[in-house]
Amino acid sequence: MAAFIIEGGHPLSGTIVPQGAKNEALQVICATLLTSDKVTIHNIPQIRDVMNLIQLLKDVGVKVTEDSRNTEDCGVSGLTCTFQADELNLDYLQSNEFVQKCAQLRGSVMMIGPLLARMGKATIAKPGGDKIGRRRLDTHFLGFERLGAQFHHVAERDVYEIHAQQLNGCYMLLDEASVTGTANIVMAAVMAKGTTTIYNAACEPYLQQLCKMLNKMGARISGIASNLLTIEGVDHLNGTDHTILPDMIEVGSFIGMAAMVGNGIRIKNVSIKDLGIIPNTFRRMGITIKEEGDDLYIPHMPHYEIQSFIDGTIMTLADAPWPGLTPDLLSVLITVATQARGSVLVHQKMFESRLFFVDKLIDMGAQIILCDPHRAVVVGHDRKLQLRGGRMSSPDIRAGIALLIAAMSAKGTSRIDNIEQIDRGYENIEARLNALGAKIERIS
Repeated sequence: MAAFIIEGGHPLSGTIVPQGAKNEALQVICATLLTSDKVTIHNIPQIRDVMNLIQLLKDVGVKVTEDSRNTEDCGVSGLTCTFQADELNLDYLQSNEFVQKCAQLRGSVMMIGPLLARMGKATIAKPGGDKIGRRRLDTHFLGFERLGAQFHHVAERDVYEIHAQQLNGCYMLLDEASVTGTANIVMAAVMAKGTTTIYNAACEPYLQQLCKMLNKMGARISGIASNLLTIEGVDHLNGTDHTILPDMIEVGSFIGMAAMVGNGIRIKNVSIKDLGIIPNTFRRMGITIKEEGDDLYIPHMPHYEIQSFIDGTIMTLADAPWPGLTPDLLSVLITVATQARGSVLVHQKMFESRLFFVDKLIDMGAQIILCDPHRAVVVGHDRKLQLRGGRMSSPDIRAGIALLIAAMSAKGTSRIDNIEQIDRGYENIEARLNALGAKIERIS
């Protein structure tokens, strides 16, 4: 187990470049299983979850070649890899070792759709990931069943074996706009016989990227960027070349960091058009964000004041499926609010246990009322009361980065344990922040 030792109170300044998007990487890497041709993917983030998925594909028999590494001054490197799934080891897919590895990696669930489409079978175990409450797979299962797949529960191994002689297109209304569920069903449907229509589909930028990549491979997907996708099945897919977008969650994390402890920070090449309402949500917190080309510049913020609604009522921030506010940034927004002028109600609707980390902020001196597992009121200090350092543990990726931001702004020294959770989503984060002026040490 590793930990961060953070000396708080050091202002950050300079330029940082966001890594490639984790959520997109997990989707498009799984999509390489749909063809025996070579697929080259650029700007792959070298983070724990993504590298574990690549290793899992290697174990299955996918040939992976690392073509180049583009190292930036900011310390992040976008990896370029070529994948060729022309000799898959189907026996390994039935092994206990494969099931155990899938159980440790949530992204592995998106291998089911491609394997079902191309091989007619797949095995699924309950996948791992963040401890943020129940994350059900019903949407995936129901979608595959509508396409004609059959499930068999193997009790002694606690896995589901999925089979389909032929997937057939159909109309389906998803019970929730699940991102991974939509991605999985799309990847299964691209090679189904006939036309599939998916209503209430997720439409976030990374799902759009997956659909665009599949179309370049020969798929026929229309309605991209909407919640109504139409997929005309094809017999086979070809290879292609694809570049992953910047990670909007990392961009949002850096905006929050710049507001709390920044002395002028530029976030480069963020793909502003794909950030949705993220910049304006931080602006509602009173944070100045300047758009310069495709960069964001956040000047030093000695004070920032939370806006109220037009009728004067307290600002409420709530997560929602895209194009609503992503739930992955609520932890950062809560932390940023602790030093704002004013109060905000944060409503976490999509997950069950993501707000419990606020106890750690309260221990650091934050004024937060946890109303219930889904709602918290943050009363800002207006920088009149500095957070104090302490010892804490990272429960999940996003809470981990929020606690890191809090520790950098705090008085004294903090320790964050279980930083493997942070490593799952943020590449080389301590070196990148130290280059801006932070004092963070990784210890084993």
